[in-house]
Amino acid sequence: MKGAHRVIVETSKIKYDFIIKRNITILTGDSGSGKTLLIDYIREYRRYGADSGVSVSCDRDCRTLDDENWERQLQEISDSIIFIDEGNRFLLSRRFAELVKASDNYFVLATREKLPAIPYSINEIYGFRKSGKYTEAKQKYNEIYHLYGEFSTEHHTYRQK
Repeated sequence: MKGAHRVIVETSKIKYDFIIKRNITILTGDSGSGKTLLIDYIREYRRYGADSGVSVSCDRDCRTLDDENWERQLQEISDSIIFIDEGNRFLLSRRFAELVKASDNYFVLATREKLPAIPYSINEIYGFRKSGKYTEAKQKYNEIYHLYGEFSTEHHTYRQK
């Protein structure tokens, strides 16, 4: 897959809206900031569709990967955006890194761990924080922001947005 892909995941109470630009995107943030919730919503939407109360909008299929058959599932998925939560032990494995490198999928990895076997760009590490808190009946937005400034290889400098 080439290019940028906008992902919008929302329920009646929360909305995630972000753009994936590279094949590996890292989401990090404190416990309770919404990383796992985002992945749970995508899983629920895949399982129950509109009956889940979740809406997922993207020009690519959004999938989750999280069970003991992960390797077989990953080999069967193509041209999709795959979301994986940090609770999965395979995320740190060398075999997972090999399959990611050979894949035509995009990967969104929600983790606070370092992933030394996976080649990802510092420009695609995003922090997660809650923002826009309103009353329970209103929608709230969780902000996804660049954790680091953009790194330019041309001038070897960081630029904070």
